Amino acid sequence: MPETTRASNEAQRRSASNEAQRRSVPELLSEAQRRAVHELLRVSPVADELGRRFERAGHELHLVGGSVRDALLGRLGDDLDFTTDALPEETLRIIDGWAESIWTTGQEFGTIGLARRGLRIEVTTFRADAYDRVSRNPIVRFGDNLTDDLRRRDFAVNAMAVSVPGHEFTDPYGGLTDLAAGILRTPGTPEESFADDPLRMLRAARFVSKLGFEVAPEVLAAMTAMAPDLARITAERVRDEFVKLMSGQDPIGGLRLLVETGLAEQFLPELSGLKLEIDEHAQHKDVYEHTLIVVRNAIGHEPDGPDFTLRMAALMHDIGKPATKAVGPDGGVSFHHHEIVGARLTKQRMKALKFPKDVIADVAELVALHLRFYGYGRGEWTDSAVRRYVTDAGPLLNRLHALTRSDVTTRNKRKAAQLAADYDALEERIARIAAEEDLARVRPDLDGNAIMELLNIPPGPLVGQAWRYLKELRLERGPLDHDEAIAELHKWAESEGITPPGSR
Repeated sequence: MPETTRASNEAQRRSASNEAQRRSVPELLSEAQRRAVHELLRVSPVADELGRRFERAGHELHLVGGSVRDALLGRLGDDLDFTTDALPEETLRIIDGWAESIWTTGQEFGTIGLARRGLRIEVTTFRADAYDRVSRNPIVRFGDNLTDDLRRRDFAVNAMAVSVPGHEFTDPYGGLTDLAAGILRTPGTPEESFADDPLRMLRAARFVSKLGFEVAPEVLAAMTAMAPDLARITAERVRDEFVKLMSGQDPIGGLRLLVETGLAEQFLPELSGLKLEIDEHAQHKDVYEHTLIVVRNAIGHEPDGPDFTLRMAALMHDIGKPATKAVGPDGGVSFHHHEIVGARLTKQRMKALKFPKDVIADVAELVALHLRFYGYGRGEWTDSAVRRYVTDAGPLLNRLHALTRSDVTTRNKRKAAQLAADYDALEERIARIAAEEDLARVRPDLDGNAIMELLNIPPGPLVGQAWRYLKELRLERGPLDHDEAIAELHKWAESEGITPPGSR
């Protein structure tokens, strides 16, 4: 890896801790506490009211975990997590008549859900779970104190609590200091934490993506040593964590962590595989670094917040390159048809991770189409080629625009400007043709009913063949008037040995 790239990567990884170094920890802690007070005041009418109900019943209630962390970061949402010494049945009695709605799907794990004044609240009994360390499934045990409950949580920044209505802050594992420094540590040893639940290693990468934090050195070492333990986790849970990682504010740091620790090898080995060996005779760009840049570029093209389909297509668009790499007689490197191979590999990997079929199809289609644009600037595209481009992309067209533009990572400013201009020209051409034709819904000029009536044939394969012929004609020549479409249908019928009525 070039020294400049290595230096850039290191700078990205240390960004959070550099910020902490520039500002004193007390200053950061005070700022965090001010943010927390502001956030808690917003929800305290409901939280304190609920706390008083538990207090009157002789029980504790604490805002806990991610809710406290987010309050300290100034981003507390409308989903609040609480913990209590009350058993689930007692919690149900306490909230009866006060909650606007109640759900008990998590009751066997100690969690009761409720809604009140636009807030979604979950109240969970103190936990003191035990793990068999073979599966991820814990033996659910209810605890009797807050400190032990906090110790079983994944990271110290998620192991803080605020009592209601008293607003007493509890932080036995230094979460507030870690939050100020942008560091992820575990309340106990990382080896114990990850042995209990290996998914926490993937969650660390997710928090790097979501919060921009770093992992502590001992956490990084444990993740690297214990990466194979992720195999204990079901594909669905791995998938859900990975989607959250990819949907974070900046997934690049999380992706780097997956590769660095070997976690990617456990469920997404294609990502690590992008680190192609570059020999002295066949220099080409670093596909792994290029891919991460494309993901970052794609984020910049999102119109309405995180778009997992676009980000995943950006991540997977070049995964066919390792399998298609070839070195020519002149020492040049080629990756012929890597988009086709990449689309196939994308389907296989996403299927293994149990993604929904429609998401798999959309991501794979974007991978397959991402090179289609190249060559447009040579002036070889007819209006027919433009119609086919739009029709093949279908509802993915805007994402394909974003992916194609994101794929331009060349440092050659002249080349980058030319590619951007070429794509501008293509989009303008699409807009022009769309204004003249209904490009969003390219259909034959005659529908199935008209085809059956004109050829006097029943429903069946012949109707489909005629429909496809007319659609190809529509793509090639644009809209036909009605009489011309009929003449073309009759011409096709005659070539197929079909005699239309009235032509005998």
